[in-house]
Amino acid sequence: MANELKTNPVLIAIGANIDPEDNIRIALKLLRTHMPVSAISTFYYTRAVGAPDQPTFINGACKVETKMMPQQLKSILRDIERKVGRVRTADKYAAREIDLDIALYGDHTVDELDLRIPDPDIPHRPFLAVPLAELAPNWFVPGAGATLQELAARQSKDGLEPVTTLTEVLKKEFPGESATS
Repeated sequence: MANELKTNPVLIAIGANIDPEDNIRIALKLLRTHMPVSAISTFYYTRAVGAPDQPTFINGACKVETKMMPQQLKSILRDIERKVGRVRTADKYAAREIDLDIALYGDHTVDELDLRIPDPDIPHRPFLAVPLAELAPNWFVPGAGATLQELAARQSKDGLEPVTTLTEVLKKEFPGESATS
């Protein structure tokens, strides 16, 4: 492409239930080597979806800005997951060291076999909607017909318990950086 790509705001959902506090910090540090991390949401303890016998998850989100196209960014996120120790299996509910997913990418929509943007679970999963709404309450979610704030308000917050210490540490460590990538 001859034209320079524009910088896009991106919201990335973050979750882990294997050594989550350490792995989330490691993943964010690795992400920062590729692009500025401009905001961190509150992180929450949440029950595992689809596998109630698993350890509790910690879920949250971050905002980044990038000129990468969605598939390139997804490749970077999968590489970070591998570096943190995640091995993807056929079990989509398996315990994991880290899970990094593009929830929203500018005003783009993507519907491919291996990538769907916006994340189709935002309207149904409070552990996605609530942290994302904290970062960008007025972001309109294509296909959902509502803003993140509206989607979060429609969902029960039962089972979302703030992880105060981790959130404070992450917000100090990633206080917001200027866009350069």
